[in-house]
Amino acid sequence: MAEDATHFAMLLVPGMTQLDFTGPYEVFARCPEARVHLVWKSLDPVVTEHGLTIMPSATLDSIAWADVLFVPGGRGINALLNDPEVLAWIRKVANGAAYVASVCTGALVLGAAGLLKGKRATTHWTAMDMLPMLGAVPVHERVVMDGNLITGGGVTAGIDFALRLAGDMFGEEVGQSIQLGIEYNPAPPYVSGHPCIAPPSVTSALRERIEPRQGERWGQVALAARRLGLIG
Repeated sequence: MAEDATHFAMLLVPGMTQLDFTGPYEVFARCPEARVHLVWKSLDPVVTEHGLTIMPSATLDSIAWADVLFVPGGRGINALLNDPEVLAWIRKVANGAAYVASVCTGALVLGAAGLLKGKRATTHWTAMDMLPMLGAVPVHERVVMDGNLITGGGVTAGIDFALRLAGDMFGEEVGQSIQLGIEYNPAPPYVSGHPCIAPPSVTSALRERIEPRQGERWGQVALAARRLGLIG
C-alpha cells in the first residue's frame, strides 16, 4: 500500500445496515490522499441488510494495517460477535491504527474483540445497555472520542463521526469543506429520531418488531463477554 496515502480499512459485513457503511465511506473517500479499502473474508459480493450489494476490494488476509479501522453495524453483526477470524483481524489492524472507529452496533464488534475495556463509547440506542457487558462505559452522545477510539451512535451518526474524524486528522477546514461538498445540512421532517423525543407508540412498535434480533444479540454479547472473562 502507498505509504504517502491515508489508508482506511472498512470492514464489510453481510447483513449490515448500508448507510452505516456508505455514509462514512462518502466522507472518507473525500479526504486528502485517501485510499479506502472495502474488506471482507473474500472478494465475493457482500449483500447488506435490505439487499444492496457491495463489492469488496480487499480480503482480511491482504490488509494487515491501516491508518483508520472502521466497523459498521446492523443486523449482520450478530454473526461476528464470536467469529474468531474477524475478531483476530480487527485486533491486529487496531494495534497499529491511528484511529479505531465504529458506528451503530459496530461498537459491539469492537467490544467483542476486547477493544472497549474501560473505554467511553456509544452505539445505537437499542444496544446501549449491552456496552457494559463488553467492558465499555456507555455515553449517550452522538459521537464519542476516547483516545484513538471514536464511536458513533445509530446509522446516520456515521456521517457525523466521519466528519469529526476528518477534521481531527486533516484540520477543521477539510472537515467543513467535505460537509459543504456533500451538503450535510440535516433538517428532518419528524421529531422522532431517538426514543427521548419520539412518540412512545412509535418507540414501542419498533421495540416489538426488533425483539427477535435483540434476543439473539443479547445471547451473542453474553457469549463474547464470557469469552473475554468479563462475566462468569
